[in-house]
Amino acid sequence: MIFRILLISSFVFLAGAGCRDRPIDFDPDDTLEAKVSGNAALAHVSALVALGARPSGSEELEQSRHYIEQQLSEFGWDVIREPFSAKTPEGEFEFENVRARFGTVKWDQKVTGLLCTHFDTKPFESFEFVGANDGGSSTGLLIELARVLSERPEVARRLELVFFDGEEAFGPNITPTDGLYGSRHYAGEWLTKKASLRPDWGVLIDMVGDHDLKIRAGVRIPRSRIQDLAKSDETGYAVDIVEVEASVNEMSKQLRSAAKDLGFQAEVGVSPDYIVDDHVPLNVSAGIPTIDLIDFDYPYWHTPGDTLDKISADSLEITGRVTLLLVEKYLLP
Repeated sequence: MIFRILLISSFVFLAGAGCRDRPIDFDPDDTLEAKVSGNAALAHVSALVALGARPSGSEELEQSRHYIEQQLSEFGWDVIREPFSAKTPEGEFEFENVRARFGTVKWDQKVTGLLCTHFDTKPFESFEFVGANDGGSSTGLLIELARVLSERPEVARRLELVFFDGEEAFGPNITPTDGLYGSRHYAGEWLTKKASLRPDWGVLIDMVGDHDLKIRAGVRIPRSRIQDLAKSDETGYAVDIVEVEASVNEMSKQLRSAAKDLGFQAEVGVSPDYIVDDHVPLNVSAGIPTIDLIDFDYPYWHTPGDTLDKISADSLEITGRVTLLLVEKYLLP
């Protein structure tokens, strides 16, 4: 709920982009989604969990960054860090996002879409929170998706992968001044770019490893805030929240179509509720329509029980397959 962010950008998104000529043909007999390995994703989750708790600012989170960098580099991705500082309830704090583009794609070149996750775990003093699902599952899966995408460079070059630091709040819950630090900073950076250079869409992945997978994607933008969000500053520019909302709604339909194509309607749907996660800054601050693939029906959330035995390779594979089919069949123009 970071709705106090100043919005100064304009935004253009063509919901009908699928009607344009497709420079990348979708071949139903040779899909990226079919190459996703849930076991490979689970191996990455296991490696991260073995590091222990990984809150922002910890040596264990730094080791996580090294792991992400090493794995993605081996798959041919150019990886950079995005360091920044932010005010927190614990004072000024240093964070570092991790970003990746494929091959020789330049960092000032436009990409079509974003695949995102957070890789930090929530800090607790009373117990060690290893975040196998919350932070671990989506990070491990995104590393596996980086491998799969590298097998089709013409698709990989259209995307940027982002691992957000500081998603977790220092206090009990995310508030306008606590939590979502990495995505807020990242979204703010896009405000310095022309709207024509910003990505057209984003897909955020979070908590997708539960054995009993029930993803209910976060797509709603709180309408009570639209007037405040749409206000422009002295430059006259503002995010068109209504247009962003329309684009996100179209993406939610495409998500359901991708799940139906693969027979995963029971596992993947759309939430009727508002979900506060890293997709919110991308939508309301940068004007990049982004959906959040999340299974929030998880009894071990923010408890000592969020451990590796709660994570399913099948769930990771289902999420990865639906994500890549959504991208390659429905979202890439």
